[in-house]
Amino acid sequence: MNQATPQKRYALILAGGSGQRFWPISRDAQPKQLLKLFGDKTLLELTVERLEGIVPKENILILTNRQQEASVRAIIKDLPAENIVAEPEKRDTAPAIALAVGWVVARDPLATMIVLPADHLIQNQAEFKRVLTNSAVAAENSGNLVTVGIKPTWPCPSYGYVERGKRASIVGMDDMSAWEVARFREKPNPDLAEHFISQGNFLWNAGMFIWTIPAIFSELSRHCPVLADFVSELRNSKDFMATVNKQFGKLPKLSIDYALMEKASRVLNIEATFDWDDVGNWTSVGRYLKTDADGNQFNCAFSQQEAASNIVFSQTGQHVALIGVQDLIVVASKDGLLVADRARAENIKKLVDGLPAELR
Repeated sequence: MNQATPQKRYALILAGGSGQRFWPISRDAQPKQLLKLFGDKTLLELTVERLEGIVPKENILILTNRQQEASVRAIIKDLPAENIVAEPEKRDTAPAIALAVGWVVARDPLATMIVLPADHLIQNQAEFKRVLTNSAVAAENSGNLVTVGIKPTWPCPSYGYVERGKRASIVGMDDMSAWEVARFREKPNPDLAEHFISQGNFLWNAGMFIWTIPAIFSELSRHCPVLADFVSELRNSKDFMATVNKQFGKLPKLSIDYALMEKASRVLNIEATFDWDDVGNWTSVGRYLKTDADGNQFNCAFSQQEAASNIVFSQTGQHVALIGVQDLIVVASKDGLLVADRARAENIKKLVDGLPAELR
């Protein structure tokens, strides 16, 4: 049994992405994870906080991009400066994770590594800690790559899915079960998603991964040697950022699922027992706002007359009043106002592409 202590565990928080779905609050330099959508803390701050007791702060790496680096540093002030790294350019998740593996292996070649997105909302921290701790134990005691899956609540066509096979026997875990992954499934059409749900052995792929450094390096060497070579170069580099800046842009644009997870010799899956929301658009945010008797969801001073099922979000401090409208999204920032059909929340991303550069 090879169970590690928290000091032997590291975490990568992926904090890049674009700021299109939550316009006018979000911008290219301030995407979802840097917004205060659910109180006085950003999603990135909440992600860092959730790791307390799982990973020491000095072992947390935040990977962002140059456009967002200043904002990330302004928000996360209690990590060592070198723990916030900006990718020289966007190369998808496989090169990003390889960069982080190189960062960890230079510090501890036998460490355990946790990979988390920065923009998910998870409120049950006790269950989150239990799942992550068990996942780390499963990775350490099996030598396999581990994913955390989310039990589907509806046949969503915009998520990837994990198909589970037989139960795995892993020593050291509590009453939580691990399952072998039969295969990863790409984003399905609605009918196929419905079929997945009916099967009962499919989970949403939440992009949460846990593995030991020896395991991930072995799989990279076997299935994506160019990334393994990058890891080795980072491990031996006397100037980490100089090597990143020189080599990162040469790496192939690949997702970690395609580059590695779909090809790895054995992957385990553990089902999340915590609440989870990837907060995909304004309708997702609405579920966590104050709600009146007519289904209006709001975060500000609000009045209505014969208005129903609207989402109102304001950063301006102004009182918002609605009369005789329904199913709208109304969002006010200091320099922008959005009024949209609630059913067309996904179109906001397309709208942003046509806005003046100073508003993107």
